[in-house]
Amino acid sequence: MARIKPQALLNQSKKKKGPSRISISTIVVCNLVVAVVVLSLVTTYRHWSLRSRNTLETQTHSFEGTNAVSQQKSYDLPGYADISTSKGLITVELFKDASPEAVDKFLDLCKKDYFKGMPFHRVIKNYLVQAGHSSSSIPVEEWTAKGKLRGRLDTSPKHEAFMLGTPKNKGNSKDFELLITTAPIPDLNDQLIVFGRVLKGEDVVQEIEEVDTDEHYQPKSQIGIISIVLKREI
Repeated sequence: MARIKPQALLNQSKKKKGPSRISISTIVVCNLVVAVVVLSLVTTYRHWSLRSRNTLETQTHSFEGTNAVSQQKSYDLPGYADISTSKGLITVELFKDASPEAVDKFLDLCKKDYFKGMPFHRVIKNYLVQAGHSSSSIPVEEWTAKGKLRGRLDTSPKHEAFMLGTPKNKGNSKDFELLITTAPIPDLNDQLIVFGRVLKGEDVVQEIEEVDTDEHYQPKSQIGIISIVLKREI
């Protein structure tokens, strides 16, 4: 048997261990695959980014639309009322933005003629006149006691004289009352909701205030509200 020379074995070993060459076509294919993957990722990112932006804009427009409708609704509501009484006419401005719930309730009851024939059942001179279909839930002693303190307390615009309000604890339409202050009342935040002010007819309010009353501050002669007409402007 012929023996292979050591030099020949060495040459054969070098040929087997030599690195294999990568063809140009393989490199091109790999680069194309990488490019496709990158392009796919970029396209997906742009798609979701645009979708998120559109969703945010839709929500923003929806909110703005709802807010605009709310503002439009508030603008369309009557902002004034003519209160016709047995002593004359009183024109009031309604605080639609400051006291929306009380104003909404007042407007709803006006449309139902709830205040028609409502009597002024409490008149406290230099303090307030009060109209309602039932006796007030606030004892007279509380009104008069607070009245004695008013000179020692700071006042704000909503506590001035000739403000229109209703007691806070009158939660249903059956007991909804109207009060018009005839002097500053700075200490009734916990009991009184102010939702308007007198624009015309202060002399009528003062005339109601001057009627004779009994020891319970109830007028001796009948005085009441004849009707209320709502207005958008005066």
